[in-house]
This record gives sequence, structure tokens and C-alpha cells, in this order.
Amino acid sequence: MLQGKNAVIHGGGGAIGGAVARAFAREGANVFLAGRTLARLDQVAADISAAGGWAETAEVDALDERAVNEHADAVAAKAGGIDIAVNAVGILHVQGTPFAELSFEDYAHPITAYTRTNFLTAKAAARHMATHGSGVILTLSTPGSRMSGQGFLGYGATCGAIETFSRILAGELGPNGIRVICLRPDAIPEAVATSHTAKSSAASPNEPTPPSRPCWPNARAPPRHGDTSRHSPKSRTLLPSWPPMAPAR
Repeated sequence: MLQGKNAVIHGGGGAIGGAVARAFAREGANVFLAGRTLARLDQVAADISAAGGWAETAEVDALDERAVNEHADAVAAKAGGIDIAVNAVGILHVQGTPFAELSFEDYAHPITAYTRTNFLTAKAAARHMATHGSGVILTLSTPGSRMSGQGFLGYGATCGAIETFSRILAGELGPNGIRVICLRPDAIPEAVATSHTAKSSAASPNEPTPPSRPCWPNARAPPRHGDTSRHSPKSRTLLPSWPPMAPAR
């Protein structure tokens, strides 16, 4: 189904991003995993490799506009384009605090961070998709966008914002052949360890969680000529050359 398609997955080392990456690779996609935690990306990449798939990983901060754009440009230049872009990035944020005790900063943080990363990654990919007249952008929400309750005001508003963003963007990009689809997953046990329910005294609520990033074990791509900026994505690939080799049958 996805044979030869190029998929960029931000947060590719997490529970959702990793599962999406493995599924896409099984269907024949060339998977480009991006995130900030190389160990997690390495594990996903190793799983894909063991199953006969192809993937490349890059250390990219999905809240950094320059880093996101440079990574998209590098993928498009190498692979010939971007067919699918997924944002499965996780941001550490506050939940469980009653409204009367909730600070505006804690309320606004997930709204600002999640809408920023979805905006940046979608825009970076859409630039390349538009030149080919096709592409799919996948965003993630949760049932919190439609639920009433307590303790998740900021994140519930965030999910509502992502769904609205996706719906409006679909109307704008549709004439260019680009689909924007928002998924609303829920109750994923594998995600608990890195969710707000796993208390972390060491982490600040205003820092992104280490998004997942798959990397290839022993082959690091050389730096691009003349670019030593800290924003430059650091890539690793399992296979030494492009295009990827078809698995033996």
C-alpha cells in the first residue's frame, strides 16, 4: 500500500510514533524518524531493520522552526519528496490541578507548544508536497477535545485546537492535493510511561518530553557541507545508500 512512499514521523521513538513507523515500514514506506532522544529512535529503527524495512533517523527539535525546515529539505532532497508527515510529538504538561489553583502559564503551555509543533511540521512538509500535487499530513488529538471534566483544561483546549487546525488546514491544502487528517487515539497502555501520569520530579512542565527518534546503529550520515549550526539535523541511516534496497524474498 505504501511501497516507495516517503514518510516523515516526528516523535518516531514514542509509543504512537514508533507504532506508526513500524506499520508504515511493513507496508513498504521509506521511514524518516525525527525526534530528540536518539536511543528511542535507535530501538524503533532496529525493529524496522530486523523486519526487513528501511528507515533513517535524525535528531530534530520539533519546536525549532529552522531545524524542522532543514530536516524536511534534507529528506526531500534525498528521497525526491515527502508523501506523508506525522506529528506524534509528546510535550510534558500539567494535568490534575484544579482550576482555582491552575496558573495561566501551566494552562497555556500545552496549547502553545502543541499548536506550534503541529504548525511547523505541517508547513515544512506541505511546501514539498505541494510541488508534487499530493501528500498526507497526520495530526493527533485525544477524546479530551470533546469531554467535560476536571484537571485537564489546558490539554483539552489543546486537543480542540489541533482538531480545528487540522480541519481548516485541510480546506486550504486540499486544492493542492494534500489531505490533512486528525486522528483521535485513546487508552494506549504503552504510552503511560511517558505521559503526564508518570510523575517525573526531574522534568520541568515547560520542557518538551524527549520525543521519540529512531536511529540506525552504525552509520551516521556526514554533516552537510558548510553547515555546523546546532540547528542542523543529525541523521543516521541503516542502509548505506539511496534508494533503499528491496528486501530479499
